[in-house]
Amino acid sequence: MNSSMVTIFDTTLRDGEQSPGASMTVEEKVAIARALEDLGVNVIEAGFPIASDGDFEAVRRVAAHVKTCTVAALARCHEKDIERALQALAPAKNPRLHVFLATSPIHREHKLKMSRNEVIDRIGHAVRLAYSYCDDVEFSAEDAARTEPDFLVQVAHTALEAGARTFNVPDTVGYTTPDQFGDLVCRLIAETPAFAQAVLSVHCHNDLGLAVANSLAAVQAGARQVECTINGIGERAGNCALEEIVMALKTRHDLFHLDTSIHTPKIFATSQLVSRITGLHVQRNKAIVGQNAFAHEAGIHQHGVLQCQETYEIMKPEDVGVQGNQLVLGKHSGRHAFRKWLDDRGFELTDERFEQAFKRFKTLADKKKNLFEADLIALVEGELQTADGPWTIVSAHTSAGTGVTPSASVCLVDESGVQVEEAACGDGPIDALFKAIERATGVRALLKSYEIRSVSGGRDAQGEVAVEVECQGRIHRGRAYSTDIVEGSGQALLHVINRVLRAADQQAAVATGQV
Repeated sequence: MNSSMVTIFDTTLRDGEQSPGASMTVEEKVAIARALEDLGVNVIEAGFPIASDGDFEAVRRVAAHVKTCTVAALARCHEKDIERALQALAPAKNPRLHVFLATSPIHREHKLKMSRNEVIDRIGHAVRLAYSYCDDVEFSAEDAARTEPDFLVQVAHTALEAGARTFNVPDTVGYTTPDQFGDLVCRLIAETPAFAQAVLSVHCHNDLGLAVANSLAAVQAGARQVECTINGIGERAGNCALEEIVMALKTRHDLFHLDTSIHTPKIFATSQLVSRITGLHVQRNKAIVGQNAFAHEAGIHQHGVLQCQETYEIMKPEDVGVQGNQLVLGKHSGRHAFRKWLDDRGFELTDERFEQAFKRFKTLADKKKNLFEADLIALVEGELQTADGPWTIVSAHTSAGTGVTPSASVCLVDESGVQVEEAACGDGPIDALFKAIERATGVRALLKSYEIRSVSGGRDAQGEVAVEVECQGRIHRGRAYSTDIVEGSGQALLHVINRVLRAADQQAAVATGQV
């Protein structure tokens, strides 16, 4: 199908969540889905309903909330998978069934134990079944990049003839190179006449750092859907990054002559939202949305940019919604100014959360001489992630020094108003604080990673504390912001514990039919 528009299929909620420690609650998935819809994404893959009750509920809730774009659910070539996906998609205004089966020889031999003919028969039956329920069906040939090209052509013909509107070509293990992948797409289109009325899609992984390059090569060869994730998150090294593929097409429109429906000034805010919810940091030198993406330190670069922005910048920061690190608001700013600042940056807070955030803003303004954009973003993100959960810190105290055994005491309050006090000793003040919090909440959390970084400049800068812990057999991430690193550390751990407890309550509610 020849078109100047490239469909953006976002799989942050499905493939992106498969990144270790990036699990999200149903409410968090809905929040990201709403942001993706606002961003202008064409298709949101909300999850894999057969995988768990939680995944089913997430797809159902996203399907109910999203109105302007397609919502997709993943299913294997099994009747139960397809039926479960359909049930989850029931509230969707524009549903898509996304059916997949592996096709490469290594998968056929070692995983499926199936012959070529058996694979073809299974695909034909599953796609026909899916099409009998839903007229928007996508088929993915898992590990297509390592599938024999002649067999992949046969697979494409079978899927499209059975009713699929979209045929997806995944580079599941990130093995191919741009030239190879572009040639494969060219061959598929040339040898499959049905692509005159159907869409060829690509889904590239980043194991060799080529996901975006391979996707661009495929688009040049005729692919008109790209499957990607915000910040490129996903299994192993991740997926094609939405922000990179979109801005590559926009910035080099002279080369590609292709467009997307993405409202690019919302890219940065969406990136930050996904980073906050998943706990996955965006690396400083990440293209488009990294902290250094529009920073210039070398004197020659600074001089050039001041004389003419285009000397060292091929995009304007505003094009992707990046705000400079300018001074913003202050201790004398009122509610209206703070509300406008929130609205301009796409933050949606309930009245109660707004009042809490405004109170924290005033407190921070009294502590810090200068407030920067990054300070306020950190403040609001901190409010959004600490507002929910059964436990809140009332007070925390640590003691440490040369020749002194580090100790900590903490007072927590649960959602019913009951206060719990605990104390502990540790290898250091943070270790002692974490042990005291574990005792108070009754949740065991094994610390795997602990990081501190400055949010903005100056001696009074807020610090961001990021923790990665193993809890109940799974990796979880949490973070918090504070000018007091001890307080921030306790809040970061409590963020993880609250997430674990909320997820357990949610699973219990789904299992008992209360949701």
